[in-house]
Amino acid sequence: FVIGVPVVGPKIDIGIEKDSFTPVGIFLTYPFVLAASGDAAYGNMAELAAHAKDNDVVLGHFGAGLTPTKASFAAAKKMGFEFADDSAFDLLDCNTLSSGDADVINTTLALVEPCLKDIKILANIGAEPIAKLEGVKTLAAQSGINDLELWNGLFVKKGTPQEVIDKLAAIAKATMEGEEAQKLMRESGARVYWQGQADSQARIEADRAKDAELGEIINN
Repeated sequence: FVIGVPVVGPKIDIGIEKDSFTPVGIFLTYPFVLAASGDAAYGNMAELAAHAKDNDVVLGHFGAGLTPTKASFAAAKKMGFEFADDSAFDLLDCNTLSSGDADVINTTLALVEPCLKDIKILANIGAEPIAKLEGVKTLAAQSGINDLELWNGLFVKKGTPQEVIDKLAAIAKATMEGEEAQKLMRESGARVYWQGQADSQARIEADRAKDAELGEIINN
C-alpha cells in the first residue's frame, strides 16, 4: 500500500480501521518533485512565492488528496501565496510544461527526466534530497512544512501469524538490499530502504499527525 491506505483510509469511511492491516515494512519513497519550464521566472520555492504574489501560477497534480499535492498546497500557504488555479491530470510530463497546460507540476522525477536539462526542478517532496538532483532542496526545507512523503509499504491483514510476517520481512529486506533495488534507486531517484515492522508502525502514527498538520495549514 501507499501511505494513503493506512493514514487516510481510516478517516474517509471506506471500511478501513486504523488496525485493519499490519505493516510488514516500508521500503520505498517515490521521487516526487515540483517542476517548472526552463524559462520560468523562478527556480526555487522562495522565487516562486515572490512571483506568485503578483502573477497567476497554475499547479498541475495527480489529485488534491495525494500526499505530494497536499504538501504543495501547505507549502504555498506557509510561504504566503496560493496557486491561482490547479488541475488534476492523468499524466504530468515534459509535454504538460511545454504546452503551457500548467506552470508548475507536481510529478515524479521519471516523468520529466527526458527533459531534465530544459526544465527547472523547484523542490523534491520528501524527507531527504534526491541525490541525482544536485542543489535541489526538499520542499520541507524550503517552506517550513513537515516532511511527509509518499511511500510504499508491505502490509498483511490484521491477525496474520507473526511467523508469516517475519518470513515476508526477511525476503523483502534482502530484496531491498539487493543490487537491482539499489540500481533502481540510483537510476530513478526513488529512495529504497527497509524499515521493519515496529519502525513502520511508529512511522505510520507519526505520519497521521503530519497529515493532519498539513490539513490544518491548508484549511486555515
